Amino acid sequence: MATPYDRAERLDLVARLKSSYPELPDAPTPDLIDHDRFAAYVKTPHDVGGEPDAPIEYENKQYEIWEENTYIMCEVLGWRGIWLSEERRRMGNVDLGRAIYLGLPYYVRWLLAVVRVLVEKHHIGLSELAERMIEVKARYEGGLQGKALEAKPKFEGDPAKVERNEHHLRAVGTGDPQIFAGQAGEPKFRVGDRIVVKELPILLYTRTQEYVRGATGEIAAVTYESPAAEDETWAGPDQKPEWFYIVRFNLAELWHAYTGPSNDTLQTEIPERWLEAAGSERASA
Repeated sequence: MATPYDRAERLDLVARLKSSYPELPDAPTPDLIDHDRFAAYVKTPHDVGGEPDAPIEYENKQYEIWEENTYIMCEVLGWRGIWLSEERRRMGNVDLGRAIYLGLPYYVRWLLAVVRVLVEKHHIGLSELAERMIEVKARYEGGLQGKALEAKPKFEGDPAKVERNEHHLRAVGTGDPQIFAGQAGEPKFRVGDRIVVKELPILLYTRTQEYVRGATGEIAAVTYESPAAEDETWAGPDQKPEWFYIVRFNLAELWHAYTGPSNDTLQTEIPERWLEAAGSERASA
């Protein structure tokens, strides 16, 4: 079972990760990668809680027009059933590699998600996209100069023929997670139950933060039924809904050498598959 010190050591190791560890060459041979470094390489880069870093000054920056347009475009794609929000998060915020995730502005990653999803679902080809980018760049050569951005599609297709995400079709008129209500059976845990977060293997997308894995907490609320994010995002068939819980942790349980008040707590939402009863004899994965 991982201790706060174990988690601190893992996060310290992850914090040193750039494209490669300084002591290793790029594309190292298998004998140079131990288990801890493999786990650090495949850790999703958005899960940065607890990693050492220098303080940064907070700036309440006004969004630029292209950022607002990107947000609207992504919302429309979700509204029209092209993707789920979890797909956008996976494509735009997680499965990018650490250098891109930390090196590019937030909404640039959203734009990359638009490209990936539309290409992956065969709504557009990369060659077509490249040609259109050149065309638009030429149209506004020298900047906007007071002109408004204008869409000039080459043709308008039949939206009825566009394949929609199956999850979206089922949720129309009902909502998410309401469409999963009554499908997960009785919740395994109740408010006040003591639990331990399992340490399941992580290879791709998950929303269960590393800094809570192996930690002991308490169920603060039983929230709703839904497939876990790591399943819902892939839109696979026959996904079984499960209960989600708000779990409360004492900060001293999470952070090595924590010096704050003893009653400081943190709450986060975790699906049932990640939880087991505290004191359970079952071994964590």
